[in-house]
Parts: sequence; structure tokens; C-alpha cells
Amino acid sequence: MYNAAHLKFPPQASLFKGVPTIRRLLLWTVLWAGIGSAATAADDDSLHLLIPGGAGGGWDSTARGVGEALSRAGLVEAVSYENLSGGAGARALSHLIETATRQQRTLMITSTPIVLNAVKGIFPQTWHDLVPVATVIADYGAFVVAEDSPFQVWDDVVAAYRQDPRRVKVAGGSARGSMDHLVAALAIARSGLRPMELRYIPYNAGGQAMVGLLSRETQMLSTGLSEAIALAEQGEVRILAMTAAERLPGFETVPTLKEQGVDAEFINWRGFFAAPGADAATVEGRQALLRAMYDTPEWETIRNTRGWTELYLEGAGFTEFLHRQEAELLQLSRDLGLLGPRP
Repeated sequence: MYNAAHLKFPPQASLFKGVPTIRRLLLWTVLWAGIGSAATAADDDSLHLLIPGGAGGGWDSTARGVGEALSRAGLVEAVSYENLSGGAGARALSHLIETATRQQRTLMITSTPIVLNAVKGIFPQTWHDLVPVATVIADYGAFVVAEDSPFQVWDDVVAAYRQDPRRVKVAGGSARGSMDHLVAALAIARSGLRPMELRYIPYNAGGQAMVGLLSRETQMLSTGLSEAIALAEQGEVRILAMTAAERLPGFETVPTLKEQGVDAEFINWRGFFAAPGADAATVEGRQALLRAMYDTPEWETIRNTRGWTELYLEGAGFTEFLHRQEAELLQLSRDLGLLGPRP
């Protein structure tokens, strides 16, 4: 047991304001262990989260879930959010870089698409221009249909696609060539079909893509599993398949593509980046906050409710992972015909 007399709290510290004393000591121990001067950077009692998409999407739900857990656990006193959609995340990325000197308390939520954008090379700025902080969750792809859809299993989609690819329009909450499109193309290709014939209909965010599905503008929605679960709980849609290797604990009713005879598996991380030039101690302090969040019941509740799988990578390990994923996505994009031939 720790003795309060042996711990010195920084003057005017408000990081754990309102948290019971015993729990506060435990959280301080987590934050201070192995991070040296990072504890000073963690003293900020506010955090600004930049979200590169609109309300209802995966970035939005993850950022707000993390912010809610941090606030309820008493790890931060105030969290603010800024939705800045456009250009498949490019607008927020550019904003963070161009205003870097004013963004020292800002973390931008993003995910695998930021690596895919670097692969496609269509934007002048990429994840290489930012400071990787940490991943927090892994999410799987999922395919959603309306409750009264004739598609009952994945084979029904395959049969309709073989008869006429135009009969299977797939909605996604992001642009063509983005992650929603890539995952759908992967599933179609591994089903022995031609992904170049896929009719992918892009929407600005997950909420709008859902409207497209329910209004019958499209026949299927490609999205993240956590979003799909939230949609299915409303009773208007069903999850036809998801891209994990096997069914997940707590969500045993959601079938995988693999069990339906399709050798396709895909995992999408979500995590945070800081602005270029971010102070190392500040970055380490933010990493300490996220590590501490992992041990709180508030985070466990949010994670379980939304069907997220924990994936924590930080610093050099996160950067190495990003380089490896970039190489893998480059090859996958070429295999699916989403990029030109190798020069």
C-alpha cells in the first residue's frame, strides 16, 4: 500500500480533481511510473480532440468515447471536440499542420485511412508530417443490410453480384478508394468476384451512409463493427458479416466472412497524432493519460458497450507499425486494382 506522505503532488494540480484519494494515488502511480518528466506535461487539465469527419462516424465515436472515459475517470477536467470533415481527413490534417504552434493541447484522432492516403499519394501532407502518439482501439470491418433485406447470408450477396454487379450498391461513410471501399473490395475479391465492378457509393459520414441504406439508395453498408453494432441495436438493420478471424466474445451472433467461406480478414486501428513540433514531454504525458485510461472501469464500460478491441501502441513501436502497414496497404491496393501498376 502506498503512503500519501511519500508522494508529492505538483502545486495546484487538478489532473485528478474529484477522484477519491485511494484511487487518485493509484492513478498517479500509473502516470509517474517510467515516464520521468512526462508527469509535468500530464498536469494539463484540458484536452482538445480534432475529429477529421462528421458526427456519427468512427473517428467521431472513438474520440468522444476516449474523451468521455478520461473525463469520467477524472484524468482530465475538460475535453473539447472539433469536427472538421472534408477530403477524407485531409482538411483536418492540413489544419493541424498549418496551425501547429497553436495546437499543443490538441490530439487528432485518425485511423488506417491516413496510411492509405499516404499510399495513394494524392495529398501533399501525410501521417509522416505528424507526431504519432498512440493507438487506442482496433475495429473490424462489417457489412450491414436493412432488416428486411433479401440478403440473409454473404452467399446471397455473392449470388446477386454474379447475376448483375449493379444490383449490389455498397454505401460507405468516406470517399472512393477509402477504407470502407477497400474493405468491401477485399471481401468481393476474396469471394471470387471482380472488385473493379463494385458500385461503391460514398457519403460524407456514417450517419448519412445509414440514411442511404434505409432509403434503399444502396443495398449494403460497409462500416466499422463498432458502428454496425450501434446501428443494429436500433432494430432497423442486420450485420451480415464482419472481418475478424473468429466471432468476438459478447458478439457471438455476428458471423465472420471466414466462417462463410471467404478468406478475408481486416483490422482497422484508431489512435491519436500530435501536431508537428509537439514537445516530447507533452507527447509522453498524453501517452501516460491514455495508458492510465486503460485501467479505469469507465473505459472498460465504454469499450465493451461499443465492441472495441484494445490495441495500444505508442512512440517508436507505433511508428514502426505504421511503416509496416503502409507497405501492406500498398500491395493490397495494387492487388485490388485501386492503384496503377508498379512504376
